[in-house]
Amino acid sequence: METGESLLSDRPGSLAQPQAAELTAEKVVVRFGGLAAISDVSLTVQRGEVFGLIGPNGAGKTTLVNCLTGFQAPTSGRIMLGGEPTAGWSPDKFRKQGVARTFQAGRLFRDMTVLENVEVTAVGLGLGRRAAIARAMAMLDWVGLAAQANRVAGTLAYTDERRVGIARALMLSPAFILLDEPAAGMSDAECEDLVEWVATIPKRFDCGVLLIEHNMRVIMSVCDRIHVLDGGRSLAEGTPVEIQDNPAVMAAYLGMEP
Repeated sequence: METGESLLSDRPGSLAQPQAAELTAEKVVVRFGGLAAISDVSLTVQRGEVFGLIGPNGAGKTTLVNCLTGFQAPTSGRIMLGGEPTAGWSPDKFRKQGVARTFQAGRLFRDMTVLENVEVTAVGLGLGRRAAIARAMAMLDWVGLAAQANRVAGTLAYTDERRVGIARALMLSPAFILLDEPAAGMSDAECEDLVEWVATIPKRFDCGVLLIEHNMRVIMSVCDRIHVLDGGRSLAEGTPVEIQDNPAVMAAYLGMEP
């Protein structure tokens, strides 16, 4: 029998996704009536990196992630996957083309078991039941929830729901995974575990990670590059050190004069 490590490292043929090297937002604008939620934002997430997306509340982070995953069509500008325009793609097509995501609310099937919540993703994409269960158990072991596999998902603690969401998204063998505030509500120790998991995702799963997070300890510990939004506009992009030393970022977060 394959080990959990090999199951997580291998990419089963029926789950293999097209392997785009870049996920790009190009001059994206999103308007809701007269309100501009996103204004002329451009960024590129590379396979093999952890890319942070930060900004104050209301900066437009989740709206941008919705655009990058097909849940929101840009008013103008475009989303590109591996250089291919994605106009008109549904969220399901984004998933099938290798873009997975988690949500701030877990969106679990609350009457199903933890194992079934993770397994169903692989079965839905054509993996046989036995292989899906084995892969799901390996994924749950990786996120520290193997012992909870037969527990009804609706009885899980909030932080464990987030772990299940990450495990489920990674069952898709994605080229990119977008994590929306995975550390929300976690203790310091749980955040340390999260940093370890996220740091290993690019190499272990051969994918890129876009991480939305308010916990700056998590962001600065794990990200290769960080993009900062403020008021729906791009404020800065750079390494964690460059972002920490950026006066405009300090002003946006702390109300300091740049």
